[in-house]
Amino acid sequence: MYETLLLTLANNIATITLNRPEVFNAVNEKLTEELKVALDEVAANPEVRALIFTGTGKAFCSGQDLKETSLLTNQSLADALHQRYNPIIRSMRDLPKPIIGKLNGVAAGAGCSLVLACDVIIASEAASLSQLFINIGLVPDSGASFFLPRMVGSLKAFELCTLGTKINAHDALELGLVNQVVTAEALDKTVQQLAERYAAAPTKAIGLIKKMLQQSGSATLHEMLDLEAECQEIAGKTTDFREGVAAFLEKRSPRFTGN
Repeated sequence: MYETLLLTLANNIATITLNRPEVFNAVNEKLTEELKVALDEVAANPEVRALIFTGTGKAFCSGQDLKETSLLTNQSLADALHQRYNPIIRSMRDLPKPIIGKLNGVAAGAGCSLVLACDVIIASEAASLSQLFINIGLVPDSGASFFLPRMVGSLKAFELCTLGTKINAHDALELGLVNQVVTAEALDKTVQQLAERYAAAPTKAIGLIKKMLQQSGSATLHEMLDLEAECQEIAGKTTDFREGVAAFLEKRSPRFTGN
């Protein structure tokens, strides 16, 4: 079904793998079209309770494919963002399920923005992050100007964006850009274990937490108190809440179903 990516589902875990290794998974128009469809498919599938997002080969994603002729014509770059990239970032942030970024290698430009849109990022020691837009006279896009200042502060964000600094995995961990760094050999197992934990968790509660944390950056305390009450009301009506309480009282591990 897909030409530029792979979509698999096993044990309530979906995996989207960017699959253009010959160009380090650079983003062309076809890939953005297919990624939007794949994310919609994941969102609509009630069996999916966690999503792993990664790339084939040595790279996660090297950014926009500069050899794609559409970028070098008079096409509006704003239109390209509105129609192709921005819907992807919105879909990722609106997905009421956890997204684990499996950072297997280079994430540059828009590829860096894509991984920063994940909820949790596990990086291989071989991975790196860079905002390379400045090197071709462009500005960060695909949410980078939103994510970076919130993760590293405005001063460091300015440095990373204006110098195009390449950050290795361990420096990214110190800056708070990734959650964990493991060896390349341990990456698959580490991500799989985390995905299995999320797939067995109360999915609706995680989706509500994702929504709350996302809104907290621009909300007042009073607005967040109201949102907490609203989300807690929803969570309190789930089957998983009843199961969690029952398991606590019966002194056993809960068996959440995501409902």
